[in-house]
Amino acid sequence: MGAEPVIVPVTTDLTVGGMTCAACVRRVEKKLGKLDGVTATVNLATGRARVNHPPRITPQELVAAVEKAGYTAALPEPPNKEQRQRDPETEEARQERERLLVTAVLAVPVLVLSMVPGLQFRNWQWLCFVLTAPVAVWSAWPFHLRAVRGLRHSTATMDTLVSLGVVASFSWSAYALFLGGAGDPGMRMPFTLVPSASDGVPHIYLEAAVGVPLFVLAGRLLEARARRGTGAALRSLAQLAAKEVSVREGGTERLVPIEELRAGQVFVVRPGERAATDGEVVEGSSAVDLSLVTGESEPVEVGPGSAVTGGAVNAGGLLLVRATAVGADTQLARITRLVTEAQAGKANAQRLADSVAGGFVPAVLTLAVTTLGFWLGAGAEPQAAITASVAVLVVACPCALGLATPTALMAATGRGARLGVLVSGPQALEGLRHLDTVVLDKTGTLTSGHMTVARVTAVPDGLGREAVLRLAGAVEQGSEHPLGRAVTTYARRTVGTLPDVTEFGAEPGRGVRGRVEGRLVEVGAPDDELPATLTIDPSAAHTPVLVRIDGVAEALIEVGDVVRPGSYRAVDRLRRLGVRPVLATGDREAPARAVAKELGIDEVHARCTPEDKAALVRDLQEAGCRVAVIGDGVNDAAALAGADLGIAMGGGTDVAIGAADVTLVRGDIEALADAVRLARSTLGTIRANLVWAFGYNVVTVPLAMVGLLSPMPAAAAMSVSSLLVVGNSLRLRAWQPEPGRGKAAR
Repeated sequence: MGAEPVIVPVTTDLTVGGMTCAACVRRVEKKLGKLDGVTATVNLATGRARVNHPPRITPQELVAAVEKAGYTAALPEPPNKEQRQRDPETEEARQERERLLVTAVLAVPVLVLSMVPGLQFRNWQWLCFVLTAPVAVWSAWPFHLRAVRGLRHSTATMDTLVSLGVVASFSWSAYALFLGGAGDPGMRMPFTLVPSASDGVPHIYLEAAVGVPLFVLAGRLLEARARRGTGAALRSLAQLAAKEVSVREGGTERLVPIEELRAGQVFVVRPGERAATDGEVVEGSSAVDLSLVTGESEPVEVGPGSAVTGGAVNAGGLLLVRATAVGADTQLARITRLVTEAQAGKANAQRLADSVAGGFVPAVLTLAVTTLGFWLGAGAEPQAAITASVAVLVVACPCALGLATPTALMAATGRGARLGVLVSGPQALEGLRHLDTVVLDKTGTLTSGHMTVARVTAVPDGLGREAVLRLAGAVEQGSEHPLGRAVTTYARRTVGTLPDVTEFGAEPGRGVRGRVEGRLVEVGAPDDELPATLTIDPSAAHTPVLVRIDGVAEALIEVGDVVRPGSYRAVDRLRRLGVRPVLATGDREAPARAVAKELGIDEVHARCTPEDKAALVRDLQEAGCRVAVIGDGVNDAAALAGADLGIAMGGGTDVAIGAADVTLVRGDIEALADAVRLARSTLGTIRANLVWAFGYNVVTVPLAMVGLLSPMPAAAAMSVSSLLVVGNSLRLRAWQPEPGRGKAAR
């Protein structure tokens, strides 16, 4: 008998619409999981579902399953040029802001007139009714729609509670106005904390009908702002990839879309252009800048036979490159896949408000119905029974619960921005609070990321340091190599104006030569034998350049990256906060060890590829560590997205910033320690907000059930509860960093 064929599962991504909380996520996952052999992971922040399924189940069946759960679903389509240039959430955000603005304009007069009897004029209640009607219908329409959708699927969410509170308050008020006598022109409604006798005229509760949508819409808008920007890393990766390429065939060139390029074809990379795909140089020599791909500043000399990575920038002469990998097989495509897979995973922490919604809402509905039945069964007037039931719905409306996290987040992120820290959302704050290990990139993170002259050693009794710099800087003026530009820049800054050069020549991989003021000046790689006075430290983190004048070695110039000011203090402060530093870089072992030694970092990983960095993060996580990654290059993007917390330097690539949860805007790594302390304060504030929000319901719901709280003060209590949460959050705007930050010396 032959072996049974192995069925390889297929992975399909779906865009899911209509999800508002963790209960929605669980419902979609459960519905998809009912299909035989299907497992799904749904990400609320991105609105994406990653589904593993047998080949016999089609994507259309998956879409149908999601739609049966009450949500919309579609297969993601590649964006066209116009869509790539437009923010996909701009229109939706604009509509939400407009809805909130209109709601506020209509609701504020109703709240004021209902709660301040002294302002109630003749027929005031009819004006309030006219203002309330569009709020109860149009403003609350998204809640009504999602509540009905949930009802069709026998489920309840926060939207159900909001919808019922608005409908009950508005319906009773309409009955009281049109049929109960509350529409009398001279009617006045006192503001009382305890329900009072109606004197035959039912009370109206229009303030509850407008207050509930107003506060919930405000809370959800703040929350949506905190989550905005998802997918920026993938958009940046797409922009980094070339769109067209010049293919050379039979001595002629033609420009073709990158999708038509095939392995084995030869394409042209001119100075300043980016390599369209991975390949091998067949003609030409140049220095290739890999910083956009690797994050490392040191250029790489390439010539015939050298490998070139797609996305690398040609910093020198013309190159002809034979494509060795195209499409999904390129290094850039592999990095894109790593970022996509990391972002498709579930968040490590779900908001408490969402996690309890599944039990909180049905419990409140049960209490409201129980209250109504109890009062009617006890022989009370229908108004008293309805009043108590509506009070339960209104007072338990989770406005404060919904505002607890986003208001604290907005205050914290605003304060963090002033300190040079951008935080993407509550998951990032939680990651900062709990991290115990930080993986640091070297170039552009701990170091400046720019090639500069670190040291000049001149031969004793020679021409002298300044004279050699003047001649070397002059000959390097004709060079396009980053090392040469660093020498020229340093020479101009040190000695001023530089003389002209004649008979200039460049030998790829060796250096440059030329005549300056009649002298033959050669600047290039040092020979194996150097004068005894010029020695190279093998552990140094710099590239040595030898200067010969008329064939005589005169000086050794060391060019390289320099450690950022404040890097030592930053690492030391992190260590004092209980965070272990780990250095992981794509650079060579010697420079990596030198930087680690200078900063007091014990664990070093050099020559790391993007896959190596992502694997290091996974290994640390499997060992039980809460890992943060700090980087600035495309090669850091996968590790940033896969870590518990990704932190990007503001001067880094868009890809690194897009994949990160936290961005250090000014490139000041010392701000990371402040970010950790701010996160701990913020999460403490969020916990206090949630304790208040839940405690408020524990106290007020029983009062409403026994008739000691009418809907009007219930709505006021709800408003005050929300205001207290906001006020507590706003204290974070005055948060101060550690005293003496930036003043401590090494």
